[in-house]
Amino acid sequence: MLRNHLELLSPARDADIGIEAVNHGADAVYIGGPGFGARDKAANPVTEIARLVAHAHRFHARVFVAMNTILRDDELEAARRLAWQLHGAGVDALIVQDMGLLELDLPPIQLHASTQTDIRTPAKARFLQDVGFSQMVLARELDLRQIGAIAGELREAVIEFFIHGALCVAYSGQCFISHAHTGRSANRGNCSQECRLPYTVTDQAGGIVAHDQHVLSLKDNDQSANLEALIDAGVRSFKIEGRYKDMATIKNVTAHYRQLLDAILDRRPELARASSGRCRHTFTPQPEQGFNRGGTDYFVNGRKADIGTFDTPKHAGTPLGQVVAVTPDRFELQTDDALATLHNGDSLTWRDLQGELQGVQVNTCEPLGQSRWRVEPNLEMRPLAHGTADLKDLRRGTRLFRNRDMAWERLLARPSAERRIGVEVILAPWYRDPGSTGSPPAGLELALIDEEGYSGTARIERPFEPARDPARAESTLRESLGRLGNTDYEARGINLALDVLWFVPVSALNGLRREAVLALDAARLSGFAPLARARAVEPPVPYPEDTLSYLANVYNGRAAEFYARHGVKLIDAAYESHQEPGEVSLMITKHCVRFSLSLCPKQAKGVTGVQGTVRAEPLVLQHGEERLTLRFDCKPCEMHVVGAMRPTVMRQLREQPVTFYRSGQRS
Repeated sequence: MLRNHLELLSPARDADIGIEAVNHGADAVYIGGPGFGARDKAANPVTEIARLVAHAHRFHARVFVAMNTILRDDELEAARRLAWQLHGAGVDALIVQDMGLLELDLPPIQLHASTQTDIRTPAKARFLQDVGFSQMVLARELDLRQIGAIAGELREAVIEFFIHGALCVAYSGQCFISHAHTGRSANRGNCSQECRLPYTVTDQAGGIVAHDQHVLSLKDNDQSANLEALIDAGVRSFKIEGRYKDMATIKNVTAHYRQLLDAILDRRPELARASSGRCRHTFTPQPEQGFNRGGTDYFVNGRKADIGTFDTPKHAGTPLGQVVAVTPDRFELQTDDALATLHNGDSLTWRDLQGELQGVQVNTCEPLGQSRWRVEPNLEMRPLAHGTADLKDLRRGTRLFRNRDMAWERLLARPSAERRIGVEVILAPWYRDPGSTGSPPAGLELALIDEEGYSGTARIERPFEPARDPARAESTLRESLGRLGNTDYEARGINLALDVLWFVPVSALNGLRREAVLALDAARLSGFAPLARARAVEPPVPYPEDTLSYLANVYNGRAAEFYARHGVKLIDAAYESHQEPGEVSLMITKHCVRFSLSLCPKQAKGVTGVQGTVRAEPLVLQHGEERLTLRFDCKPCEMHVVGAMRPTVMRQLREQPVTFYRSGQRS
């Protein structure tokens, strides 16, 4: 990707969603292959990925495949074979975490560093660039200044940054709580999302600080207002989270950011799109319509207290109105917007007296006039949890939200975007001998020249008569030559470079146009170069540290060899190797529970009567029988969630070839 190109990078659970992401404006799509992806329920066969690649490449959009789990020694050969299969399918890049892959015979395919590689410093980013990564997604927790510092250290690698979607509370790659409690490893693509559970927080004296709150659950990322600032900081690839998201969500969010980026590109000519064509959407994007927990720009503009969704990690929806009457099996509501319309199948939510989210699905609804509706809920279905729904704590004055709008879903279930590449259409006389322009032409030549300079030409060789009605002939020529609606192109200009307006049958013009389109397709495909694999710097550059703990996620011998080759002296095995049986940091996060609960010593600084009384002492999280300790490292302003692996998980470790300790000692 050129340094002035901006890339909108969308996720895809499957090929069909990926195709629609391209149609709605994605410059690149990332998707999981048949294995080794950090979303184990979003796997796809190589044949389906090849289908997505064929569609994306028509618009010079790219397809990246996530192979970003850590790998056991016995999985390396299968991963190597898969990399070659993906290369054969035309995939443009692999997104990886495990450095053991770099020690294998990989195809000449570009490598991108996954968010799981935990890139927070210029030194780490520079190292990854120098060992062969062409693109890297930085930690979500960075601010604009930190992003700019990393950009200033990179010569060639592209900076990628998450701009939308769910936020992991831990630094990516630095969360082991799922594996410790359930045996399901986030580094292996199977997170159990312990961070979304409710916890009671107590202090050292046993006093309750927060009761049954989701204190590790964050709002969703939304950088809509910060795109230009991120561009100026050095970001060039803008990544949407969501390889588990449905079709409607990907259409909606991709269209939203496509329109925002296009507005920036239109007023900043020094920047350019990373792919071809412009999109027209048949709907107005509304990101709030999809699943979301409320929006936050996280740490991009500095630390904020209100980044959590402590009451519930569920999707409350958009504000709708308030209850005006309730009976045991129905209720009436007044909408805030006089134009708001309810539909059978909508889902409505509210908060009960304990602050928990409740909800029902609309079975039937009836307008009563003056923005008032009568709703008969379906008490057999509950949109938020299992079991039978009821109208718990629903009373007059209760605020209602809608988290499923059937009209919106039906709208996005239909074709909702088209993407077209602008072409200049030129019809000119064709001469067998270019120097014989004084003689009658041998025929006509049609040229289609696209916005990137690719061209396709076609000729017809037959005698023509001058048109008896020049005005009608011109109209016919323009109409026939501009009829590109069933192709990827649209005419941005039609130039009839003719001294004489000739009469040409419509059937001949249609054939000429079809041939020129096929020629342009072929030219674009042949001119679309694969992304080059970056060469590693030789001799091998040193890793920024000479000691690696379990936090480095080294799970196989080839990864250990990689780090040793780059100067690391002591290498511990990954947490999943079960070499850390005692209490360790199961999660490292920039989110601070003390700060969010206004218990941070920095917040008390300068406050009369409070300064000096608040200390960053550990807190305790408890969920059921599970107890975790929160320790606060105030210098880097980070929180550690400390705990031990459950004995049941230790016993679940099956026999497997982990040859990391080949000599019986640490590498």
